[in-house]
Amino acid sequence: MTRTPGAPGPGSTRPLLIACALGVERLALRGGDRGGAAGPVLVLRTGMGPEAADYAVARTLAEGGPARDAAVIASGFCAGLAAGMRPGDLVVATETRDRRGATACTDVALLADAVARALPERAVHTGPLTGSDHVVRGTAERAALHAEGAIAVDMESAAVLAGALRAGPRPVAAVRVVVDAPGHELLRLGTLSGGISAFRVLRHVLPAFYEWHRSSLLPRR
Repeated sequence: MTRTPGAPGPGSTRPLLIACALGVERLALRGGDRGGAAGPVLVLRTGMGPEAADYAVARTLAEGGPARDAAVIASGFCAGLAAGMRPGDLVVATETRDRRGATACTDVALLADAVARALPERAVHTGPLTGSDHVVRGTAERAALHAEGAIAVDMESAAVLAGALRAGPRPVAAVRVVVDAPGHELLRLGTLSGGISAFRVLRHVLPAFYEWHRSSLLPRR
């Protein structure tokens, strides 16, 4: 048996770093169930936008200490791009994309199954999650991104994962909760209820993150 590059050595426990952009996202993630965590769990608020996310993650991992070898999950809210998506649906990224390229996510099937078990009443979508440097609005912009193969868009996930891997090999993933989607446009009537729904979902997804994290601690062949 050989150890996965970047995996913790014998007797060590890799922390889990959950990165999000907004205070309300951090509130949901910090307020969720902490039972079942396999090690230290750190929730980092990066601020909005890819540059802020990249800087915050790179700085946190470079500082050393408990976060140095952390597995990293980008989480929070996103905009759905595919028809039929609704606020409160979940997106488990197969990869994140931005202008610099694509970053493959780790153990996607395991994470998607864990998310589905944690929230059996919610739809779980898997596919590419694309990055943007602004809030995506309007059907034309959504359609253009969806035509490129993405199922959802947010501003930080791609930067978080790319920045994490620049700091060293480690498991990375992105899980987002849809807060607006085709037919449920941000800032339209009903967005408030959609936001409340997404907040509640985010509070209950943590057990799935812990299951994925535990799997990252196992020796790999």
